[in-house]
Amino acid sequence: IPPNWQSISSSGINAEYGELEKIPSPYVLLTSMSDLSCGFARNLLAVSADAKENCIIVTQRTKPDTLASKLLSNSINNTIDITIGKRVPLEGKELEEYLASAAKKQQETGRMEVEEEGEETDEEQEDDQALVQRHDVPIPEETHHKKSFFKQHKVYPMFPFHEEKMKWDEYGEFIKHEHFRIEEEPIKEEEMETEKPKPIPVAPATPAEIPTKCVTSRIKTQVNCKVKFIDFEGRSDGESIKRILAAVLKPRQMVIVHGTPDSSRHLAEFCRDNKDMGVSHIFVPGIGETVDATSERHIYQVKLKDALVTAAKFSRANDAELAWIDAVIDVQLNADKEEVAMLEPMVNKPGHIPVFINEPRLSNLRQTLIKSGIQAEFNGGVLVCNNKIAIRRNASGTIQIEGSVCDDYYKIRSLLYGMYAII
Repeated sequence: IPPNWQSISSSGINAEYGELEKIPSPYVLLTSMSDLSCGFARNLLAVSADAKENCIIVTQRTKPDTLASKLLSNSINNTIDITIGKRVPLEGKELEEYLASAAKKQQETGRMEVEEEGEETDEEQEDDQALVQRHDVPIPEETHHKKSFFKQHKVYPMFPFHEEKMKWDEYGEFIKHEHFRIEEEPIKEEEMETEKPKPIPVAPATPAEIPTKCVTSRIKTQVNCKVKFIDFEGRSDGESIKRILAAVLKPRQMVIVHGTPDSSRHLAEFCRDNKDMGVSHIFVPGIGETVDATSERHIYQVKLKDALVTAAKFSRANDAELAWIDAVIDVQLNADKEEVAMLEPMVNKPGHIPVFINEPRLSNLRQTLIKSGIQAEFNGGVLVCNNKIAIRRNASGTIQIEGSVCDDYYKIRSLLYGMYAII
């Protein structure tokens, strides 16, 4: 706000908008509830929309069928209906019914408090009676009417002890004000004579709270002011969402929610037509519709024959050992006559292309080459080895080796293959 402007908040403006008339024009008024569903902004619209020099700026998208959405959809010089709520005091029969219900509620509250006090008094009396009837002095044997054959336990005199029960409610233990009272120092006689009595401040009398009710009225307002929409929400628009999905995220499955049916359907069609994204499933659920988006597949438990495990050649990749097997599934019955799937080795094994599992970094490969006595340096993103061999990573992420066929070439290739799990 410029320093020569006067700022005013809605908390300082009364319901009759009298404070606005005192402020010189022009001025900017900031109000809450951008959809104009309630509050000060809705009441202000009813008295300011008919002036051509006024301007209403909406800073975020509004929900459909709200006053703000109707205001944005209408053109200038249109009429809109506004429902205004106002608090009015109760009168006549309504006031009598309210006072009767309030008095009945107050009587019920007082009755419950009396009952609680009575229960507490009964508990205190029971505790006092128990304390009086408890004897800490052993009773002489002559007073017993019947002696027992078994040995009796002797009771010795003790100091009486009374345990006070703590009382609490839903807010905790009751506070005793005497525990927190600070004793004031006695005032000397000389000070008492010199001090003059101070007047006791009297609080201004407040009128009794008058019960009110909300009365709504529907008025028609001519919209002559300018209506502008400036997006201050910080959300991504449609083109930005499409670029992020296609270039950055590349999801395999999508669930599109929190949008209008037309916009959600348009985004789903865009993702289906974009072959580079490779989205397998796209869900556009409606209101109250559930979606099963689990990514689990059917998993079956099989047993491997010993001959198949013995013939498999395992390669280590990080913390796992992998192997390629060619087998067929044979269903057999076990001792409990249950079907068990068994993997048996194939007789005629077809050949397969070797699979390289792992993604080594060029920086890790450089350290491995240096430890093996090979000079390796980076030059423009390319790892140059002994000024003869060049190792680079192409756009698809595959590592390529280029250079003349020599002993260094085969040695470097062997070290690179050692960083993969080849099956």
